Amino acid sequence: MAIQVGDVFTWERTFTEEDVLAFAEFSGDRGRHHLEKDEQGRLVVHGLLTASITTKIGGDLNYVARKFEMEFIRPVFTGDTIRCEVEVTEVVPTEKYLRVKMKSVCRNQHGKEVLIGKSDGVIWNKND
Repeated sequence: MAIQVGDVFTWERTFTEEDVLAFAEFSGDRGRHHLEKDEQGRLVVHGLLTASITTKIGGDLNYVARKFEMEFIRPVFTGDTIRCEVEVTEVVPTEKYLRVKMKSVCRNQHGKEVLIGKSDGVIWNKND
């Protein structure tokens, strides 16, 4: 896949209670806000579980992140649908890989930003 500056990739996911409970078990993050429902019957989705939307896009590109910077803007709750857009901001070819920089923004179903970030990494050449 050819990748260039300005390319935008998107992925959308609706988080469930089962997702949050499984992530709590797997990660060990059992903060009360992840295990006890609020007055609307929702759990707070882990920030890193929300950020996993960006890693899904990176996986599709065979992108190996070396550095992540994330800012969690507002909480995500079970039942929320989060759409993430990842934009390629820099591509530098080398002999063995492409050095790539990306920025991301994740928004909830109301169009409000919940997570913004950027990352630096590489996409290895096929033969290496």
